Amino acid sequence: MQKQDVHTDLCISQQIQHLLLALYALGTRLINLFKSLKHKIVQVTSTPEDESLPTLSPNAEQVAYLQGRGKLITADINQQGELSNIKTLLDGWATPSSIAWSPDNRWLAYSLSDLNFNQDIFIHAADNSQSAVNVSMHPKGDINPVWSPDGSKLGFSSRRNNGDYDIWFAWLTERDWQRSKEQWKRHEQNDDDKDDKKKDKKDKDEKKDDESEDKKEPAMVKIDFDGIYKRLQQVTRFTGNETELVFNRKGDHIYYSIGGSGRQNFKIERNLYKIKWDGEDKKVVLKGDVEPKDLILTNNSKHVFALTKDGKLVRITTKDDKSENLKVSSNTLIDHLGEREQIFDDAWRALDAGFYDPQFHGNDWGALRKKYKPLALNASTKEDFQYIFNLMLGQLNASHMGLSRGENPKQTQSQRTGLLGIEGVHSNAGFEIKSVLTGSPADREESQLKVGEMITGVNQKPVTKQNLYSLLTDQIDVPVLLTIKAKEQKDDSHEVVIWPTASLRTELYDDWVEERRRLTKEYSKDRLGYLHIRGMNWTSFERFESELMAAGYGKEGIVIDVRYNGGGWTTDYLMAVLNVKQHSYTIPRGAAKNLEKEHTKFKHTYPFSERLPLSSWTKPSIAISNENSYSNAEIFSHAYKALKLGKLVGRPTFGAVISTGSFSLVDGSRVRMPFRGWWVKESGENMDFVPAKPDIEVFNPPAYKANKVDPQLKRAVAELLKEVKTKR
Repeated sequence: MQKQDVHTDLCISQQIQHLLLALYALGTRLINLFKSLKHKIVQVTSTPEDESLPTLSPNAEQVAYLQGRGKLITADINQQGELSNIKTLLDGWATPSSIAWSPDNRWLAYSLSDLNFNQDIFIHAADNSQSAVNVSMHPKGDINPVWSPDGSKLGFSSRRNNGDYDIWFAWLTERDWQRSKEQWKRHEQNDDDKDDKKKDKKDKDEKKDDESEDKKEPAMVKIDFDGIYKRLQQVTRFTGNETELVFNRKGDHIYYSIGGSGRQNFKIERNLYKIKWDGEDKKVVLKGDVEPKDLILTNNSKHVFALTKDGKLVRITTKDDKSENLKVSSNTLIDHLGEREQIFDDAWRALDAGFYDPQFHGNDWGALRKKYKPLALNASTKEDFQYIFNLMLGQLNASHMGLSRGENPKQTQSQRTGLLGIEGVHSNAGFEIKSVLTGSPADREESQLKVGEMITGVNQKPVTKQNLYSLLTDQIDVPVLLTIKAKEQKDDSHEVVIWPTASLRTELYDDWVEERRRLTKEYSKDRLGYLHIRGMNWTSFERFESELMAAGYGKEGIVIDVRYNGGGWTTDYLMAVLNVKQHSYTIPRGAAKNLEKEHTKFKHTYPFSERLPLSSWTKPSIAISNENSYSNAEIFSHAYKALKLGKLVGRPTFGAVISTGSFSLVDGSRVRMPFRGWWVKESGENMDFVPAKPDIEVFNPPAYKANKVDPQLKRAVAELLKEVKTKR
């Protein structure tokens, strides 16, 4: 007998929301789906391909949807769910996203990627009578197109000038674009006067007025395509990512939400805001860090719906911006075996369509499905099910893959151990401290512990042969009383209040880097600088820029270390810094007494920061990699050699380079999607099989850290000093 569970599911998918709200907005033409007790489900398509992202036109007489990964299709749809007049607008490798119908049902807007992995916004005739036109035309990402109900604007989010997403829109006609702000203010003032008169009339007969608004014909959209990418207006320029938006009825105000802080590593409140098209009159509509998403404006423009934190649905009245929480619940029967079969099939099909190599590295993908599916469905737990599925993925011999997450049972291990930042040995007398980690709780002025001291008690419990850390269970970010006895003292002891932490990862990393820095100074006799790149992310890049100046200040060269770097995406930023070519130098007044005789002393004074988008390094450098350099750190190592920036020292990188995303499954689990492979330009080698090979291979012994040596670093320093000497 198959086990079934009943639970309340507060989460509403974006696709279902769009369909329900589009139907709801038809008003009197259809029965209210939210109140109806009788429903009929009709299958609309029946093809061998996967269909997804169904999007109804405002009048619910047409539907746009995706077929496979690259086909965009439109069709007429009647109330019986029958399709006719089917047209294929796109048929390529890229998947269009964020499909939006124009208010008059004649145009589609969508975002689409090119081979440079850049998304732009396009407008396409829904009947395919006119080919797609690029509206945004910019090498930075442009996403989430939204039409204004009045037919004057096409809004979208763009990363073009702040490094994070801002709201922009295109004026659809040249006439609207040419109006100055002053003209628009007069135009809006006239509209406000009309609205006031309309409001007075509505107060007399509100019901009649509501009906007339619902029956109002949608605005006809006129588009001047010539030069449309030049008619762009920036609306927001705030810290954070403004990634979702909808217009009000008149198109003069925009509701938007913040999708997070983006590259910047700080906390930002994710609220719902409203702002005028010219960036003025910003106000908060929903506050309290409610994380609104899936913003939808109803067809009559009276309400905006938003899905907020914890699956709560909120309705905002656009007339006065008042909000109300809507109670949403649905009982769901889960057939666990049926659900697992769907997860297996959906994940298999996603990879079948999206895995970057259509030959699956020489494997029969269909045969692997037949072999592993019965085994996976016989698994007794979800963890075992995912394990078997991942065994199937392992047959592809590709990196960046795996099925994970989802509604797994809670972990049995819930306890955490407080960490002090010390190493030592136990004895009958207590715990003797052998080292103290810089920056840890044990290294703070108010809780300073010293090498040689003995910890004899924790919260008045004696420390003898008992493990010290058993007394620190769940003692995290709370005051803990330690009894300390100095090594030279026999009887006297003192007490220290310390606040243990849950992790010392950053402190251990900083300690390792500082030791490499000290060794570089020792090996080079203070002639070279050292810096380590922890990850290929924006935080690490900003740290790289900062440390590049500090590490290289007054040095003849620099050692760049990407060992133990797990990857990311910032290699090309690093290459831009390291690959700057000097074309001139400059001398300010007073820096030289005789310009004709002394000018060559200043040959390293340009380029400098104020003229460059990023920092620069034009002196010699050398790089170090090892077998724990992964993904984008490997791309860095390949690029460093290919661009001849210097020698690569150490060990070959891991050999796991693929661009990956993920595909969401019905239970919340995700299967990673390696959708784009990487090859070395010079050799044509696939980086997922061929690591970056150092020019000079050096092994580090197992205990190199404990012995405070680093042969790889020592050899890199020696090689760079040779280069520095020849360039003098």
